[in-house]
Amino acid sequence: MSEIATGTTSLLRASLSRTGKWAGSVAFLSGAVSDVLNPLGPFAAYIALVAAVAAAIIAIAMVLRLVLAAKAMPALIFATSAAAIAGGVYGVQQETNSQNGVIAALVPAVAELQQSLGIVSMKVAKIEKTVTETQKTVEAVKQTTDTLAAGQQQQQAQAEKLQATTEQIAASIDTIAKGFAQLAAQGGAIADPKRPDEFYHNARVYELAGDMLNARRAYLAFAGFDVDAIDPYTRFATLLRVQDGKAGAREVFGQLAGKAKAPAIKLVHLLQFDDAQRLDKLNAFISANSDYAPAYFLLAQEFSEDRLGSQTLADKRSEAEALTKFVSYEKDGGLLKYFVDQTQLADWLDRSRTRLAALGDVLDPSRFVPTLTPTRSNAGWSMTISLPEPATAISWRLGDSGPFTDTGLMAMNDQRTGKPMPNPSFELPDSTVATTIGIKYLDIRDRETGPFDIRFDPDSALQQGNKQILDQFWTSWIAFDASGNHGLVYFTQMLSFRCAIKEVRYSLNGTALDKEIKMPPCDAKDPYAIPADYQPYFKVKDDVKSMAVQVTYTDGTKSPVREYKRQ
Repeated sequence: MSEIATGTTSLLRASLSRTGKWAGSVAFLSGAVSDVLNPLGPFAAYIALVAAVAAAIIAIAMVLRLVLAAKAMPALIFATSAAAIAGGVYGVQQETNSQNGVIAALVPAVAELQQSLGIVSMKVAKIEKTVTETQKTVEAVKQTTDTLAAGQQQQQAQAEKLQATTEQIAASIDTIAKGFAQLAAQGGAIADPKRPDEFYHNARVYELAGDMLNARRAYLAFAGFDVDAIDPYTRFATLLRVQDGKAGAREVFGQLAGKAKAPAIKLVHLLQFDDAQRLDKLNAFISANSDYAPAYFLLAQEFSEDRLGSQTLADKRSEAEALTKFVSYEKDGGLLKYFVDQTQLADWLDRSRTRLAALGDVLDPSRFVPTLTPTRSNAGWSMTISLPEPATAISWRLGDSGPFTDTGLMAMNDQRTGKPMPNPSFELPDSTVATTIGIKYLDIRDRETGPFDIRFDPDSALQQGNKQILDQFWTSWIAFDASGNHGLVYFTQMLSFRCAIKEVRYSLNGTALDKEIKMPPCDAKDPYAIPADYQPYFKVKDDVKSMAVQVTYTDGTKSPVREYKRQ
């Protein structure tokens, strides 16, 4: 044993002499570096722990002869030295509470070196501070979120409660209407109103008494129930317009509409806008609420004579269409759910029916179209246009395509429009063949109407025109002893308009119609000219006292039997 101990001692001394200096130096340098880097972390403690564990492992391996002592001894010396020096440095750091290291506390130059090279340490400190502040912020946000969530849950509960109340009220419009009717029969204001019908009743009572302030308050209280009935809000809007003007009414209903769900409030709000803007908003509302019946009655008012002063055909049609739609909802009591005051509903229905009766068959498109009256002369055709309403301009074209030609203006004003009257006629050459003539015009609001395509057949038009003249001036068909030509019977007028005549039958001193006047053929190029070789008269005896005539026209119809007395 003494020999083993002596050998071990000798080996230790030999190793210390060989490795002690450099091992101690490296261990000291490691301790110094760990002290300088202390702001980044306790590196001295880490080195001491790792070195101590390494020394213990090497020592056990040597005792168990797992490694040769001669080779393991230098590593054991280095590990032991590093553990001792690093442990000592960490102990001094803890004793002096030197966060930046012992050397930095004793040597200012090292502290400056840490600041110049230890940016990481400063950044780490800032990051730690930021993390701390962020954590505080997160906690604050979480608290705020929890508060908001609780508030939202409370608001949601209130909204659900309000929704349930609203649905209950909406489902009981009939109950409200009945309650209102009973209160109206009793008369007088309710001292402590609580129900919607009571507030509406009070509003009407105060309004009739001239107490507009309390009426206004009662209307606002009724609106707070969000009842989807149209008549209370239209009456309230009327009151507001009288008191505050349209802008004031628009502001009040704008605030109500922003909070309410009832379409009736939103509908009455948009009615407080002006003219075109109001109409645009009303159409947009109907597009979004196509089955909301009261909107159609209100839309009809936008095109009414009361609103516009004078109506175009387009206005009348729009009014009739909207009123027809509104009245259609009356079936099965479909309108009752929109009115608290049933007398208001009765008034709307009565006004709708009266207007529809006055408008007549305005919705029949075939009844209100322009017409053309062609008149043939030796020079050509004169086309006279007849419009179903006043116009500010008229234009036409031949055929189905191509530009339209304006007829121009006459040197006089149309009293119905207050503007120059458009020329209602235009000319066509006699060579015009059968075609389509397009007609369009501007109504009194300068809205284009048409085009309307009208068929024009020159032959048919000539025959119809001649027939019309013959029927209208039938007393001139026959002339006895004209211009002193005794014994002659002239039929010049029939001859001039013969293009409409197929046959002329006549009889003398009776109605047998046993004779015929042979007419020359129609000359479409010169229809009114009498051939030079044709005599427009025939001779009769003195005993002829009368003549009966009947004309068969080219369209197959026959004139009445006309009788002419000889003077």
